[in-house]
Amino acid sequence: KNSMGRPIAISFATAFIDLTTETLGGFYYHHTAFITAIFLFILLCNCIGIIPWTDEPTRDLNTTVALGLIAFLYKEFYAIKAHGILGYLNEFTHPFTVMLPLNIIGHLSKVVSLSFRLFGNIFGGAIISTIYKGVISLSLISQILGLITGLNLIVTLFFGIFEGVIQAFVFSMLTLTYLSIATQTDH
Repeated sequence: KNSMGRPIAISFATAFIDLTTETLGGFYYHHTAFITAIFLFILLCNCIGIIPWTDEPTRDLNTTVALGLIAFLYKEFYAIKAHGILGYLNEFTHPFTVMLPLNIIGHLSKVVSLSFRLFGNIFGGAIISTIYKGVISLSLISQILGLITGLNLIVTLFFGIFEGVIQAFVFSMLTLTYLSIATQTDH
């Protein structure tokens, strides 16, 4: 239970309901469920690396590109649903028809942005952790010093848990922001 006496699962669900409601301007169950599922999946993928002899699936670019494509296609589906197919296609020609290629590239760059941000941060953290583990494994003194000072635990928790939570939240928030922008209507 949390400090207010509520079960943690209820607090977690309430936090995501509030987050999506504030961002989208109203409660939409399917959007809340999607963003929560994306967050939990990425969180588990990012944090599984703290288990010995396992790697984070998000260290693989294929995983992060797949997640970016899922988020992109979800956003595009609901953008078409909100504006209609003609309204959606018309947005690619704003403010001028000449902007069509740049607007298409701008839409597709969101996949690259989401994917490479997640991949780069998780892969970078894994590299730093691997280098740290390699350095301390060179001598018994450095291993003992790392255990006594708690530095081993700090490095593992920072790159295994803290960074994983932050990156899952960033990916989810960017997806939610892109969805909010894509589904805004004039009224």
